Amino acid sequence: MTTWLSPHFSLDELIATQHRQFENWPPPPVQSVLRQVAGRMEAVRALLGDMPITISSGYRDPQVNRAVGGALHSAHLTGHAVDFNCYGFGDPIEVCRAIARSKIAFDQLVAEGSWVHLSFDPRMRGQVLTKVPQGYVSGLAA
Repeated sequence: MTTWLSPHFSLDELIATQHRQFENWPPPPVQSVLRQVAGRMEAVRALLGDMPITISSGYRDPQVNRAVGGALHSAHLTGHAVDFNCYGFGDPIEVCRAIARSKIAFDQLVAEGSWVHLSFDPRMRGQVLTKVPQGYVSGLAA
């Protein structure tokens, strides 16, 4: 049975991982965060013309985060971050431009190359970054 956190986002898709050897079940406080994040992703979906969003990573427990090479203090660990694509809208840099120009509040928006990383960490810094071969640069590089 699917647990819907919002009209278009389920708990299953926000905890899915390719690393099936690890249990990636969020504790109750993180489930509450995921429900809030799903609501915020509804606003992103609406901004992008109500096009489907494909989530590649949401919550990661510490073992999964280590396995994927995630940052030590990744917002994925608390359920605040989502990696995704919106193929019907455009490529990741186009998606990032639309979000950056919008009134949607976020902590971090990163054009990661082949996907978008969007964090709703409570710090809500509005940080916009682009991944380049040398690391990350501020702003959206074409």
